[in-house]
Amino acid sequence: MSQDKAKGSANANANANATATTTASSASAASTLATHSRANRNNFGRVGLLVGGDSAERAVSLDGGVAVLTALQRQQIDVELYDGGPAIIKACVEGRVDRVFNLIHGPGGEDGTIQGALQLLNIPITGAGLLGSALSMDKVHSKWVWERQGIKTPPFSLIRNKQEVTPAILNEMIDTWGLPLFVKPAGLGSSIGITKVEQAEELPAAIELARQYSKSVIIEPEIKGKEYFAGIIGDLVLPLIRIQTPHKFYDYAAKYESDETQYFCPCGLPEETEATLQKLSLEAFEALDCSGWGRVDFILDAEGKPWFLEANTIPGMTSHSLVPQAAKQVGIDFDELVMRVLESSL
Repeated sequence: MSQDKAKGSANANANANATATTTASSASAASTLATHSRANRNNFGRVGLLVGGDSAERAVSLDGGVAVLTALQRQQIDVELYDGGPAIIKACVEGRVDRVFNLIHGPGGEDGTIQGALQLLNIPITGAGLLGSALSMDKVHSKWVWERQGIKTPPFSLIRNKQEVTPAILNEMIDTWGLPLFVKPAGLGSSIGITKVEQAEELPAAIELARQYSKSVIIEPEIKGKEYFAGIIGDLVLPLIRIQTPHKFYDYAAKYESDETQYFCPCGLPEETEATLQKLSLEAFEALDCSGWGRVDFILDAEGKPWFLEANTIPGMTSHSLVPQAAKQVGIDFDELVMRVLESSL
């Protein structure tokens, strides 16, 4: 993939001294994780790998599912693949699954529904629980929590389900924040349904597009700066990744289709700055009651202030996705990363 080439180029040009201490401490943690994983391979029982579903992120889930299934099989885990919530629930009720590795992105897998159902069946599942999943999947409620906790997130306007969007409402947003604006579905990931609006006349169509994917829509001003991603495994925050794309923003095509997106890990920030941002990312993650593993995305503005965009409780898990890239930097290969995610169900 071009991402790997870009990453290699970025690694060669990055300031190695800036992340030496972080890498050393994280590598030590990675060694501990690897030992712990090997010691618990027999404790998992029959694992149901949950993928697919019917959300707009289905294709991303299926892609990652192939990589994760292969990794679990290499580690001699007793695993079977299930497509969608109904299939895994049926298997659990019939006593064919002891725990679930959840890799469904978006509604039906990442929003608390499957977590709640499995909780009733007393079946452990990887990653965040019901509350953390529901909060992080809903951009409106996650931003409200962050605002209450004093964690910076871009201001926004909420367009509720079936709310009439009048020209006066749109003009008020533009008068308040100017252009460009970002229009986003409130309950979806992978940048699906998001539009960067640069002309006022584009705003109504952008809202209608977002409404195809979510009942509620949020509109935010653009925060100018560089975009960073913090992968999290337990309480270990992985090295930050900075992205650069020729697209208008880091959209679906830039994430999954483009050969021009560049990933920088190490990210090039001074060691102390990166450590501070890692700490803030973990605080933002835990403020939403997230646990196990995940990813936090933020913009670092020109003044060095982070603006948190969203928390992801089930990030992409192909071999070239962001969390695997960052884990590799501290000596956690893909198989060990998969095992560590599985351990979050213990």
